[in-house]
Amino acid sequence: MGDSGAAVFLTTERLVLRRFTTADADRLVELDGDPAVMRFLTGGKPSPRGGVEGELLLRYLEHYRRYGDLGWWAAEERAGGAFLGWFEFRPTREGERGEVELGYRLRQAAWGRGYATEGARALVRLGFAELGVERVVAYTMAVNAGSRRVMEKSGLSYVRTFHEDYPEMIPGSEHGEVEYALTAGEWRARSGILGA
Repeated sequence: MGDSGAAVFLTTERLVLRRFTTADADRLVELDGDPAVMRFLTGGKPSPRGGVEGELLLRYLEHYRRYGDLGWWAAEERAGGAFLGWFEFRPTREGERGEVELGYRLRQAAWGRGYATEGARALVRLGFAELGVERVVAYTMAVNAGSRRVMEKSGLSYVRTFHEDYPEMIPGSEHGEVEYALTAGEWRARSGILGA
């Protein structure tokens, strides 16, 4: 599959979210190669290049073809264009657009600067105001306090703690995973927006 073009999807005060292209493979390999970035995902193990190029990146590109405006988005600094990582805003069930999963993975250099919250809030707003999304969900390990704060600052509320069976336990996984969510009705009420 060839490049789909680096079309801009969303711009915020400090971020540009754009479509991934096959030219982003090295950026994704570097991101997933940082043990700190992967701590709550794989216990710090890097994603192999073959998996990034042959699975992840192809999945991202395929989502654009199938859903257009729901998928994974490369995040860059608006000033300077530095690659920061990515945001996920994609359907939780095949062929359905009502419920989407919000996710993010940013380079360490971007941590603590409010980028995750800025991008997540913008996606939530776009999803409810323009894309017909009815519910946004997000998941992380219960011990991932940083990610939980981003979910809360983005308007999502704690729903539950649950336990998954993973082939390999990683530090902290014994405390389970958490789900956060926000519905369109809750978002409208908090935003002071009446009706649809």
